[in-house]
Amino acid sequence: MVRRIDVTGTDGVRLAAWEFGDPPKGDDPAAGADRPGVLLLHGLMGRASHWASTARWLAERHRPVALDQRGHGQSEKPPEAAHTREAYVEDAAAALEQLGLAPAVVIGHAMGALTAWQLAAARPDLVRGLVICDMRASALGAASQREWEDWFRTWPLPFATLADVRRWFGEDDPWVERPNPARGEFYAEVMHESSDGWRPVFTPAQMLRSRETWVYDAHWEELAQVRCPTLVVRGLDGELGRAESQEMVRVLPRGRYAEVADAGHLVHYDQPEAWRAAVEPFLEGVLTGAGAG
Repeated sequence: MVRRIDVTGTDGVRLAAWEFGDPPKGDDPAAGADRPGVLLLHGLMGRASHWASTARWLAERHRPVALDQRGHGQSEKPPEAAHTREAYVEDAAAALEQLGLAPAVVIGHAMGALTAWQLAAARPDLVRGLVICDMRASALGAASQREWEDWFRTWPLPFATLADVRRWFGEDDPWVERPNPARGEFYAEVMHESSDGWRPVFTPAQMLRSRETWVYDAHWEELAQVRCPTLVVRGLDGELGRAESQEMVRVLPRGRYAEVADAGHLVHYDQPEAWRAAVEPFLEGVLTGAGAG
């Protein structure tokens, strides 16, 4: 089962957390939670439900909770100025503390991975292990931001139906090199029905503001400060290149590397079984104390 738990983030922002598996007994969200905690952090434009398939197998041995980060999913959409790196990191820390998950393994995809390693660097008491999925440590550059601004303008909003959403993002989007039904499903999950059709639950301006924090800034220094076992996972057709990913592993004091074939940026969505095969042994090592050393 899945249940929603409200969390209060920094500056009082209301965040929606989603716990998968049997809930703890009693009214206290942390009561009876004797399984090791896992916090799942989605990427830019994502939402907690994108982790559903991962959370189902995690629930066999862990207590997985996925967080709708600020500006995403069913969490509060504060003004653009509130979408800072510090805010995202402090929100994740608040979720771990309020839900009684710490010390937890934190699994992050893209933006969520950056939040995860910044959290691990700043609050090592909260993070016992870390999985970084397809996120670069290098700054992307201003041209990348302009490309995203142009891309948002190509979206044929509003979409008449969810089928149109799936078809556009899975086939017709100029950024799609070959048909990708998983990508279409990914974006269908972040749409809601409005009076004139289907629109994203977020605003492009908020997403661009969030993205500025890694478009213009590199984050190697924080990566080097992560002391817990860390797995860097990349899709072979994703945005994180092999050379950069292996340099990230080298910089990490306790880093390991894994790659998933036939996967793009949405590694856990494109190839869920191969994703599990890459991540599960690492989690077992963290649980038994045999993590990267």
